[in-house]
Amino acid sequence: MTKHPKRTQADMIREVLSDRIVHGILRPGEALDETSLAAEFGVSRTPIREALRQLESIGLALSRPHRGTIVTNVGERELHDIFRVMGELEALCARLSAEAMTPGECEALSHLHAHGAELVLRGDVGGYLAHNEQFHDALYAGSHNGFLEETTRSVRRRLAPFRRMQFEALHRIAHSQREHGAVVAAILDGDADRAARAMLEHLSIVERAVDRISPSHRAAGEDGADPLLRADVG
Repeated sequence: MTKHPKRTQADMIREVLSDRIVHGILRPGEALDETSLAAEFGVSRTPIREALRQLESIGLALSRPHRGTIVTNVGERELHDIFRVMGELEALCARLSAEAMTPGECEALSHLHAHGAELVLRGDVGGYLAHNEQFHDALYAGSHNGFLEETTRSVRRRLAPFRRMQFEALHRIAHSQREHGAVVAAILDGDADRAARAMLEHLSIVERAVDRISPSHRAAGEDGADPLLRADVG
């Protein structure tokens, strides 16, 4: 399985800020002041600058020369477009994984999926969130196509705050685990077409889960309502 570098302070700060943005706690046009953020997180301005740069790269912030950085957001149409591309890319990863995964990789995928079931039984949402990334990473790597893996990861970075949001829905981890199971079964059977279809359906369900939450935060931008009770999911 692909190894990933340890998360930095900037990564963790970006994750917190991106969650605030997609939930409407930080709203479009609001300033992201380096000094006040550094004080809030108890860090120097260096990781704050890097976190803001990362937010820009995923379309959630805009840096203006001599005027600082402000919050932006992904519109409903743009979000749908990104999800559509994400679905096609991950479906291709699943298809190629069914064709190219070695017996050892298939066994590791099976064990990984079984671990997800344990997290569901414990109701460990935070643990399942991390597991979910590992599961999808395994399929990106299992495609044995470096360019596809790199491209898919790039698009996933754009969607990461929204994909985290889905797990605030009741029973979402259990549903996600079942959807993963359909993908895993097809891959282990070597059925590339079925694996691709199962992954497309999974991403479609993820988008619908996000849609059930995100209209609330978009409406909050208009009427000031608190968008939802925020779950601590890691």
